[in-house]
Amino acid sequence: MSVKDEIHWTVTAGEAPAVQPLDGSLVVDVLVIGGGLAGCRTALGLADNGVSVAVVDAHNIGWGASGRSGGQCNPMWRKTPDALRKLLGATHGENLIKTTLESADKLFEDIKTFDVDCDAVQAGWVQAAHTRRAIKDMAALGKAWAAEGADIVELEGADVEIASGSPAYKWALRHAAGGHVQPLSLTRGYARAGIARGAKMFAGTPVSKLERIGGKWRATTPNGDITAENVVLTTNAYSNGLWPDLKKTFQPLVSVSLATQPLSEEQKRSVLPGSVTISDSRLAIYYSRYDRDGRLIFGCVGSTDHVDALSLRRLRAGLKTVFPQIANIPIERKWAGRIAVTPEMMPRIHEPAPGILAGLGFSGRGIAMTSVMGRALSGKLLGGNEHDLPFPIQPIKPIPLHGLTRRLIPLAAPSMTLKDRFDSLTNGA
Repeated sequence: MSVKDEIHWTVTAGEAPAVQPLDGSLVVDVLVIGGGLAGCRTALGLADNGVSVAVVDAHNIGWGASGRSGGQCNPMWRKTPDALRKLLGATHGENLIKTTLESADKLFEDIKTFDVDCDAVQAGWVQAAHTRRAIKDMAALGKAWAAEGADIVELEGADVEIASGSPAYKWALRHAAGGHVQPLSLTRGYARAGIARGAKMFAGTPVSKLERIGGKWRATTPNGDITAENVVLTTNAYSNGLWPDLKKTFQPLVSVSLATQPLSEEQKRSVLPGSVTISDSRLAIYYSRYDRDGRLIFGCVGSTDHVDALSLRRLRAGLKTVFPQIANIPIERKWAGRIAVTPEMMPRIHEPAPGILAGLGFSGRGIAMTSVMGRALSGKLLGGNEHDLPFPIQPIKPIPLHGLTRRLIPLAAPSMTLKDRFDSLTNGA
């Protein structure tokens, strides 16, 4: 059986909203550039409050990372609450801790409130440790978040396999609030809800220039222009040079995924029972969940914008490691998508000029945090206080030697995989 180079979510997604390229001139209160989860949730929040808003995307709604991700809602950072307070300051640290604790529930509430059909399942997330050192670090992380109110339990020995169906791990955290969604359906659902409330959306509409004219911003596109009081940039890992240095604030790592053929009922009883999700502590992380038809979605870190032979071998090897009981199951599809990773592994909000906001850098936590970001950006534009934001507004600061390190990105996945193997050999769980 040949493996199709095809984004699985485009096959199983709900109907796309009827959007066309912009043709002519338009005036709105807010222009959102980037039609992914963060952009569509921002527009929805604005339109729901009577603000005139337009969304443009160079390709289509959900074309980028939002339609390519694993779709897992993993509601905890890689940092402890105290580390967040130190990194962000007391005010924003406390804001983000509170926001994180409620992020998964808020996401699934959004899905119900806006009637989004996206195969949503909130059945929990198993976060597994692959080495003794990872167990120590993850235990400290789990205890710290549990002390703040997160519903987290530790699993050891046979309980890990009972919860996850994987014999590869001897220790894990189980996060009750975690879950998974069909990410492209979620994006399209936000878009449809925004359109129903008056938002205007345009596909195939790249913005070639942003300029300040008469106290407003004018965006030039191939067949028209949009004038707005405020502009929001939510292009994330697919940011180009539209705003100077924005794309230099993160590194665009790649996530590669596969979709197996649907599992039998017997297989599903032994693999991710109860439809939990799983991810582990590797640098070249393994993660997995089901789709609505019982296919297993399995992913890891890749090297390029397509699943090359090396990445496919890494995926197959990872699937065999985590779920050896289905190691030979046929694979239907493979695909890749970029992840915007900031140095601190946290999203950022920028306000580089009056009337310009940017929110990006979700660093592998995009399903929960894009909705957090969308609510934050729309809240600020609706008059909210900066001190109430979950992320502080930061100046745009390019990563040192960004051009050099970006050229080395294809080497990241093999390097991380080698480091993971070394750690497993020398410090295995």
